[in-house]
Amino acid sequence: MKHIPRKRFGQNFLTDGAIIDNIVEAIDPKAGEPMVEIGPGLMALSQPLVERLGKLTVIELDRDLAARLRLRDDLDVVESDVLKVDFRALAARLGVPKLRVVGNLPYNISSPILFHLLEQVDVVQDQHFMLQKEVIDRMVADAGNSAYGRLSVMLQWRYAMEDVLFVPPGSFNPPPKVDSAVVRMIPREKPAELNPKLLEELVQVAFSQRRKILRNTLGKWLEEKGFSGEFDLQRRAEEVPVAEYEALAAQFS
Repeated sequence: MKHIPRKRFGQNFLTDGAIIDNIVEAIDPKAGEPMVEIGPGLMALSQPLVERLGKLTVIELDRDLAARLRLRDDLDVVESDVLKVDFRALAARLGVPKLRVVGNLPYNISSPILFHLLEQVDVVQDQHFMLQKEVIDRMVADAGNSAYGRLSVMLQWRYAMEDVLFVPPGSFNPPPKVDSAVVRMIPREKPAELNPKLLEELVQVAFSQRRKILRNTLGKWLEEKGFSGEFDLQRRAEEVPVAEYEALAAQFS
């Protein structure tokens, strides 16, 4: 029976064979590697991946698709909302220290998924995700770029990231109304030591009013925290490099 894409699950199925080949090449799966795919859908990406891996773990929320996927002996199916999946427990069940994570993420909840994985990054070897191009632009943006913001700082603190492939709307069924891209995310071996919750709060305050200089936003926050160190508040949030936000947050840790 043909599967009808469900809008509530943000389903846009990849159908372009050349793009699929390019994504698999970028991921470069090797036989026996512990890989987890988020949202396998109709297996456009899962099939070439499992052919190289031998076995693939997939996380699927759609009950009908999950039932179909369970018919395959080479798939380990986790029927769940990815935001409820404990990746540490999953790695332990598979008997591995780290997982390779891939997926065509639902665009409506892509940021929550990225932050959910950020909290469990210690069991992640690498991540390759297809996302809205605009989101990836924000993820990889440098200070001074209009796309640079909270997402840029939080993810760049913990990952080295690269925009590896452009994916046009016509590569999907149904075609989304936006351009897509594939990002490679590799956890940093030695990230700055800091309190993640504090960095998140700091960055959220800094970018809460982008047009204002930091003296009007972050300045008040630092004052309330009793900060007595040096930090140039005569800049806008988007002018401050990731390393400076890390160094500031580290002073409270």
